[in-house]
Amino acid sequence: MSRVGKCIDNGPMEGFWGILKRERYYGNRFTRKESLVIMIENYIRYYNFKRLQRNLGVLTPMQKHCLYKAA
Repeated sequence: MSRVGKCIDNGPMEGFWGILKRERYYGNRFTRKESLVIMIENYIRYYNFKRLQRNLGVLTPMQKHCLYKAA
């Protein structure tokens, strides 16, 4: 996240948390904090390495990152 008063990343982060809640949180009941933390960690891993995104050219975020890095 950026510094206070610098909201450049607020929109993408709000979008990410909205997607996470829609795909993994709503409809589930978490009885322990540990199970919620594990779900979030697993989802972040899934989102970065396996979830294809149309706005990235049907690539995962990590695939897109590697393409930028190689260029």
